[in-house]
Amino acid sequence: MDTKANYNPPLFKEGPSSGEPLQEGSSLPEEFYRPGMSFYFLAKRTFDLIVSFLVILCVLSWLLPLLALLIILDSGMPVFFLQKRVGRGGRLFTCYKLRTMVPNKEADERAALEYDSRITRLGRLLRRTSLDELPQFFNVLAGSMSIVGPRPHMITDCRFFASVIAGYAFRNHVRPGITGLAQVKGFHGPVSEIGNIFGRYQWDAFYIRHAGFLLDLRIIRRTLADFFLIARHFIFIRKYAYKNAESSLGARVHGDKDLYQ
Repeated sequence: MDTKANYNPPLFKEGPSSGEPLQEGSSLPEEFYRPGMSFYFLAKRTFDLIVSFLVILCVLSWLLPLLALLIILDSGMPVFFLQKRVGRGGRLFTCYKLRTMVPNKEADERAALEYDSRITRLGRLLRRTSLDELPQFFNVLAGSMSIVGPRPHMITDCRFFASVIAGYAFRNHVRPGITGLAQVKGFHGPVSEIGNIFGRYQWDAFYIRHAGFLLDLRIIRRTLADFFLIARHFIFIRKYAYKNAESSLGARVHGDKDLYQ
């Protein structure tokens, strides 16, 4: 049987015994059959296992309890937000995130906008720095995600994007990632216009067709650089705001003294 001609992943499905797929994708790209790709996928999975284990052990073991405490103090329970996302082969999996919105019935149907009233005060910081995605290292360790790959979408977004782009399920050929090429190219966050959907899909498709360990490392390096740049930006804003407040307070006190002279 010609695997190349017959592998068409569905847009999404509940499991191996589910019914007919909602939409058929395109065949496995020719680039997946070039020499060395089997070793690449083995090396990629090995890299995912080692890095996710180390991140969980060395970083999340102390950072998650701290963030959990801040979330509870800011907006109460629950700490985590669990949502069905579309993974490799169109299979649904439970994606782990830190909760950044108040509990609401539309969480699985309506994506959060930039100034969405459902987002908590701490949630804005977590979303801006992508710290809310940290629990997805558990998804990577479990095998439902990879560190690098197209970002997983919730079901309603998948339906909508597939109605706009024919063959959208092409991105289901690989495991979804915590970060991806589309994200480091600036296509992240809420979709504000149709052009953003096409931009994301084009970079996701480019990544799948040119998948390689060097490309993965470049994406990880760019992701880390962007994270530290955003963190530095927030620290600068806080220092600037503190200095302004201090100056305003000093000027106000000085002005009050002048009243009694």
